[in-house]
Amino acid sequence: MEAFLISTGIVALAEMGDKTQLLALILAARFRKPWPIVWGIFVATVANHAMAGAVGAWVNSVLGPDVLRWVLGVSFIAMAVWMLIPDKMDDDGDPSAPRFGIFWTTVVAFFLAEMGDKTQIATVMLAAKYQAFYWVIAGTTVGMMLANAPVVWLGERMTRLVPLRVVHIVSALIFMGLGVWALLAEF
Repeated sequence: MEAFLISTGIVALAEMGDKTQLLALILAARFRKPWPIVWGIFVATVANHAMAGAVGAWVNSVLGPDVLRWVLGVSFIAMAVWMLIPDKMDDDGDPSAPRFGIFWTTVVAFFLAEMGDKTQIATVMLAAKYQAFYWVIAGTTVGMMLANAPVVWLGERMTRLVPLRVVHIVSALIFMGLGVWALLAEF
C-alpha cells in the first residue's frame, strides 16, 4: 500500500504544470468533450506507465541494492531540480476535428507526450524502488488522473487557485527529500 500511496502523491504533484497537463487543457478547450479525453488520458497513462514500470523492475533486478540506492537518490534529486523548470507547450491553433476521433487523438498525444517526461521517469524510479509493480502502476495512474481529469473539466479556473510555481517548489522539496532519504537509508 505504501508503493501505491507514494506513487499516487509523487505523480500527482509532478504532473502539476507539466506538458501533459497543459495538453489536457488544450484538448479540453479544443474539443469540449471531456469523457473521451479523460478515457484517452487513462488508457495512454496505463500503457506508458506499465512500460516505465517494467523498465524500473528490470533496473531493480540488474543493479545491486547499493548501486540502486545511489541511482535512485541522485535521480530523485535531479527530479527536484527538473521540477523547478516549468514546461511549455505550443498550440498550433488548428481547430479541425481529429482524424481518428477525440479518444484516439488523446491516447496517441498523451502516450507520446509522456515519453521521457518527469512522471514517466518517476514511474521508472518508483518501480525500481518498490518491488510492487502493479501497486506502482496503479498509483502513478491514479496520480495522473487526479492531476489531469479536473483540468479537463474545470480548465483554466484551476490554475488561478494555486500558483503553479508554488506547486513546483513543493514538488521539488518532496523529490529532494526522497533523494536524500534514498541516499541515507538502507533498502
